[in-house]
Amino acid sequence: MNCQESRELKHAYSDGELDLVRSVEIEKHVGDCEACARDYQNLRTLRSAIGSSDLYFKPPAGLRNRVRSAIRGKEKSTDAAGPVFSWVWLKWGLSLTGTALTACVVTAVLLTASADDRLADDITAGHVRSLMASHLTDVPSSDQHTVKPWFDGKLDFAPPVVDLKEHGFPLAGGRLDYLENRPVAALVYQRQKHFINLFIWPANGAGAVEEKTFIRKGYNLVHWTTAGMTFWAVSDLNGTELHDFAELIQGQAAPASPR
Repeated sequence: MNCQESRELKHAYSDGELDLVRSVEIEKHVGDCEACARDYQNLRTLRSAIGSSDLYFKPPAGLRNRVRSAIRGKEKSTDAAGPVFSWVWLKWGLSLTGTALTACVVTAVLLTASADDRLADDITAGHVRSLMASHLTDVPSSDQHTVKPWFDGKLDFAPPVVDLKEHGFPLAGGRLDYLENRPVAALVYQRQKHFINLFIWPANGAGAVEEKTFIRKGYNLVHWTTAGMTFWAVSDLNGTELHDFAELIQGQAAPASPR
C-alpha cells in the first residue's frame, strides 16, 4: 500500500469498514510511514473532538426520515442524463463514507437550520451570561421613567419599557446587549426569584410575527414581532408564566419607532 491509497482509505479504516486484509495493509503502512501515521492521528483527534459534549450535534427528530424522503425524491427525478442523484455522484466522483459522510450530513443540517432556531441559541447564551457574570443590568431600577431614557443615545431606536409590578413581574432594570450583529436593548424583569430577559430591537420586515415558543437547555423562550420591533423573552420560568408575561408586554408596550 502506498500513501495515496492510505489517504483514500483512512476514513473507512477509522470507522472499521475495511475487510481484514485491507485493515492489515493500512496498519502496516501507517506503522512504517511517519507522514501517514501523523495524518491518521490527526483524524483520530478530530473524531474525538467532534464527539465531545461541547461540539457534538444531536440531529433533530425525524432527520432520518427526511433524508430518506429526499433521496427517494431525487431518485425519481430524471432528465436526459439519467437520475439526478446518480448523475451528481458520477460527475464529481465522490466517495464519502463513515466520518466524511456524517460530517456532510451534519453540515447540511446546520446550514438549513432556521434563523429563529439559531437565534434562540444565542438568546439563551446571552441570558446565561448575564446571570453568570452578575451583569444583569447597566441601569438597575424599577422605575420605567429611569430605564427608558437611559437608552437615549446608546441605541438607534427607543425600546418600549413598561412596569408590570401590578401583575407580578416588576421591572429590575436594563442593559445593552449584542445580537444579530447589532446593539439591542435588554430589559430585565423578575418573577419572585426568577429573572426574565426581554431582548428588543427593530425587526427586518414590516409584518407582525405571531408568538413562537422554544426550549433551550431547560430555559423557555417566547418570540414575537409587532409594530416593527422584535421581542425575545427568556427565563427559567415555566412556559405558562412566561407566556403570560409575553401577553402582558404585547398588551401594554406602546409601539416603538426607530430614531
